[in-house]
Amino acid sequence: MVGVSTHLPTADAQDPESNARTARLREALLAAAFTADGLLELLGAPAYAALARSETVPALRATRGDSPLETLVRLFLLQRPVELRQAQAALPVADCLTDGWLMQDGDELRASVDVRPYGGPEGQDWWIVSDLGCAVGGAGGIRGVGEADRAQLVLGVGGASTTLAGITVRRPVAKALDLGTGSGIQALHAAQHATRVTATDLNPRALRVAALTLALSGAEAADLREGSLFEPVGDETYDLIVSNPPFVISPGARLTYRDGGMGGDDLCRTLVQQSAAHLNDGGYCQLLANWQHVAGEEWHDRLRSWVPRGCDAWIVQREVQDITQYAELWLRDAGDHRAGDEAYTARYDAWLDEFEARKTKAIGFGWITLRKSGSDAPSITVEEWPHPVEQPLGESVVRHFDRQDYLRATDDAALLAGHFRLADEVVQEQVGLPGAEDPEHVVLRQHRGMRRATKVDTVGAGFAGVCDGSLPAGRILDAIAQLVGEDPVLLRDRTPASIRMLVEQGFLEPVAADG
Repeated sequence: MVGVSTHLPTADAQDPESNARTARLREALLAAAFTADGLLELLGAPAYAALARSETVPALRATRGDSPLETLVRLFLLQRPVELRQAQAALPVADCLTDGWLMQDGDELRASVDVRPYGGPEGQDWWIVSDLGCAVGGAGGIRGVGEADRAQLVLGVGGASTTLAGITVRRPVAKALDLGTGSGIQALHAAQHATRVTATDLNPRALRVAALTLALSGAEAADLREGSLFEPVGDETYDLIVSNPPFVISPGARLTYRDGGMGGDDLCRTLVQQSAAHLNDGGYCQLLANWQHVAGEEWHDRLRSWVPRGCDAWIVQREVQDITQYAELWLRDAGDHRAGDEAYTARYDAWLDEFEARKTKAIGFGWITLRKSGSDAPSITVEEWPHPVEQPLGESVVRHFDRQDYLRATDDAALLAGHFRLADEVVQEQVGLPGAEDPEHVVLRQHRGMRRATKVDTVGAGFAGVCDGSLPAGRILDAIAQLVGEDPVLLRDRTPASIRMLVEQGFLEPVAADG
């Protein structure tokens, strides 16, 4: 039976002997190639991908031998017992028993937690610790545990956590806060570029698991604090705040890792609104969120109202689900589809009753990034972009806000006097009927960052095509006006809005006059 262990391993950062035992375990994992690359090589792509879907049969078939790597996969990923002699060939068993990574039953050993290899952004070999069977997916994948145990589960790496890690700004900072740390993946990333990392969680088990993730991965220990939202940090301020909060909009708070315990999307709204008080000037707050689409309200306007004073914001809606799809997704996540027809129907009804009471017609999911600019005229961009993007996206986030600063400080006269260059890997596509003399329209398409595409007219396409930083925008427009036989004054008057759009979306980059 898998689920919440009666105990968790220990890794005391203040105890030299504990540190030494953890280091020996890490060395053993590396020696056996129990890494992301090592797993892919052992299992092959199909079995490796199946493991990410919590399907274990292909991996079991690929680990029938006695090599240390196969033993570690069966032990920590597949949660199968292994013989003592096999474990001794792969691990410092005495150390693992002392600290509780392994549990012994006669001549067999079992893992007390899931330990999953994870590749860092610069090729680091890390390991993410979670409850057994919770490395991917939700509580629905766990059988044989009660409601009380299920509520305290600590999940490992999922699509949401890797998405947040990818969009986070990775600039050196003094202080970073991981709010709702879970298994500690965001704190682990932050430890690579922050002098001090604070990690909080309402679930004390999560704090213990996060400490294990950091210690096993060889990262500096974080300042771990228990509590909800910003309560554990008082009035402290940070250069970076990241959060993959319990954003699920649900009737109640059964599962700590996903249910925020507030009505509707109030938890995400509260987190956003309170973040400004905890950001240093120029600091970023980045989080994932769900939000309601409410009858009679524009969702764009609803989210704009969340943004606190003095902050710029970039909010991207990545997906929308109707209320039935949303309820079914999270009912399966909780394992309610196995509760019997009557219980399932009652819980489904409770979700729909909640949405009906709040006039909720759909649920949006996406990213929210705030930057504390202090501006009296903040830049707030709220958009829908369900298309593929290039990860990691952190530098694109920085450039987005840099462009907002430029546009905010640049009037039309200064814009026409400015110099621009076409961003890297932007291509032009001409769309029209085969054989037509002129294209129906022209599309500029990015192959980096957000991978946007936008329609432009022939003037816009010609302008973008010759922007190499050498000439001011106004002179380029004068030349285009001469080519197309248009009044240059009228062209200068009507074009700044198009230039602003191309700059805002990252197709054009402002440069100094000398390039």
